[in-house]
Amino acid sequence: MGDKANTHPGAAGRATAADRPSSVRNVVLVGHSGSGKTTLVEALALTAGAVNRAGRVEDGGTISDYDEIEHRQQRSVQLSLVPLDWDGYKINLLDTPGYADFVGELRAGLRAADAALFVVSAAQEPDAIGGATRAVWDECAAVGMPRAIVVTHLETARAGYEQLTRVLAELFGGDDPDAVLPLYLPQYGEPGPDGHAPTTGLVGLLTRKIYDYSGGQRAEIPPGPEQEPLIEAARNRLIEGIIAESEDESLMDRYLGGEDIDVKTLVDDLEKAVARGTFHPVLAAAPAAEGARQGIGTVELLELITRGFPTPLEAECPLVTSPQGAARPRPACDPDGPLVAEVVKTSSDPYVGRISLVRVFSGTLRPDETVHVSGHGPAERGHEPPELHEADERVGALSVPFGKQQRPLPRVIAGDLACVAKLGRAGTGDTLSAKDDPLLMEPWQMPDPLLPLAVRAHSKADEEKLSHGLNRLVAEDPAMRLEQNPDTRQMVLWCLGEAHADVALERLRTRYGVEVDVIAHRVALRETFGGAASGRGRHVKQSGGHGQYAICEIDVEPLPAGSGIEFVDKVVGGAVPRQFIPSVEKGVRAQAARGVTAGYPLVDIRVTLRDGKAHSVDSSDAAFQTAGALALREAAAATPIHLLEPVAEIRVLVSDEYVGPVMSDLSGRRGRVVGTEQSAGARTLVRAEVPEIEIGRYAVDLRSISHGTGRFSRAYARHEAMPQQVADRLRQDTGGGAER
Repeated sequence: MGDKANTHPGAAGRATAADRPSSVRNVVLVGHSGSGKTTLVEALALTAGAVNRAGRVEDGGTISDYDEIEHRQQRSVQLSLVPLDWDGYKINLLDTPGYADFVGELRAGLRAADAALFVVSAAQEPDAIGGATRAVWDECAAVGMPRAIVVTHLETARAGYEQLTRVLAELFGGDDPDAVLPLYLPQYGEPGPDGHAPTTGLVGLLTRKIYDYSGGQRAEIPPGPEQEPLIEAARNRLIEGIIAESEDESLMDRYLGGEDIDVKTLVDDLEKAVARGTFHPVLAAAPAAEGARQGIGTVELLELITRGFPTPLEAECPLVTSPQGAARPRPACDPDGPLVAEVVKTSSDPYVGRISLVRVFSGTLRPDETVHVSGHGPAERGHEPPELHEADERVGALSVPFGKQQRPLPRVIAGDLACVAKLGRAGTGDTLSAKDDPLLMEPWQMPDPLLPLAVRAHSKADEEKLSHGLNRLVAEDPAMRLEQNPDTRQMVLWCLGEAHADVALERLRTRYGVEVDVIAHRVALRETFGGAASGRGRHVKQSGGHGQYAICEIDVEPLPAGSGIEFVDKVVGGAVPRQFIPSVEKGVRAQAARGVTAGYPLVDIRVTLRDGKAHSVDSSDAAFQTAGALALREAAAATPIHLLEPVAEIRVLVSDEYVGPVMSDLSGRRGRVVGTEQSAGARTLVRAEVPEIEIGRYAVDLRSISHGTGRFSRAYARHEAMPQQVADRLRQDTGGGAER
């Protein structure tokens, strides 16, 4: 690495179909919002010849054209594919959003990639780099995904590059900080009026050469005498780190014996260690200066991607089964093998329609062929596993995106990525396979959306389109979940955060033409009797002709939680004719479902029918139903009625330093901490029981309390009595009733 010529031999950046898996590199860019991922992609595209110096593609657009939502919000909200050609390789760059609300897009990028570039901004405080970025690093480490680190914003660095690389080694190296070392050092020019020295090039530690970009194009110059001691110190540590990860056990003995290991041997070992995921080089990059043909560090980064990162042949394909669950052999990355592909992202284009970003793991995908689509649909809360869906579908046009263009492809081989048009029945996460040999891929891990967004149609016209629009949203983004709550009769879209919810509403409006009103999310409250009571229901009406006559007397007593409603018949002497006793029960249960004070269902009571009266002509089923309801309401007026609220069992995984604030916050939410456990990576698992009414926005609040490092899960535990002062406040806020 570091000896490439000044210009690349590619085909002016024109993305083409890969001809073999060994020529493909799939790389996902990971980093916090504002770290410079998209700018880095554009700089790499300039160096590869995909865009001109103004950052434009051939039709005048940019390679990183945002959709309207991204343009308005000035941040990435979706996964985007940018294919480049470089030195005979096809590089698929997967640019992911850095904001935590769009981690579902990040996980889709991780699924489609074989290696990861972690982009870190030097403008950020060194001790603030961790959090969510570290969590993703650990996920990659768990599956052995090769990783490298790119430092951006060198011109506004808050810390020296040497200090920053030490922080990165401690943060990402874990028990082996020498596995995270700089491959290049930045070269600085004279400081400007603001005191910042511009980055003019890089120092190659292995080659002992300076790659100078100050002239607008990469040039090699020898280091000055004053630079050699600094280079040697950093170079020696780098060599020791590479050798420590080498498969050649004799290399360390040769090095310690004073032998000068040749650069080619070191580079070969470095590339093998990077591909194995055991060594993680740190590089520096900066966008091209005005008029320059190459961004600083972009050639070096492209060399690392093509020579150090693994091919799809070296990556393990996810497990597959038949759609019915029977085990099947793990597919190999073979263009001539059986077709196994996966939809990693779904989007809608106003002109083309549905577009599916597909990673082909085995076989070759061709336009106009019929494939089998299988997958699990989105799950509603409490309804898992989700239902399997299957269909045969014809593949539309194949293409690769370039800005807003879609450049056609004749085929997509194993290991490559492409867009497929008009797969109307395929959603994100679905498997494409041969129609005569259907397969289902193991799903990738998605975060559980825990922020509820209750919506209703703004008008009658919107009501007709709402269900279709919401279902399309959920099919495109598996990090959203749609719930139609039978208790509160609300349609709830569960999201990852406020920004995620805002994007969902915007897409409903712009893509599907649906205006919605956001309403307060309600939890499923219940009512129960605070003590025993009796009630008399009298429904007697006579207005000429056939009248209505029914009288019943009941006793009501509370039961233990979870008992539901019991109805007991203790009528003697036929005071209530036998045929009307089920009518009384029906009336009681109907009134209980409507509630007796605040409009919430009444539960956990025993209702005993002990007496009543009937008329031989005017009594009827309807009359005794009404009398039963009236009797229950009269009994409720004679005793306190308690509100029952659902309590959730939550598990919060948080860095040790934030355990105190998290537990204090839970107490403020009327929560009860039931235990804590130490977890790996200096983290603690806090288990607590918290009323659901108090954690509606906990997904947002926990992120703020823990600086983005905390995660939590929730599960329904039980209903229990709400404190009287809270119940009184709720009744006052709802005007003594609740919308049903």
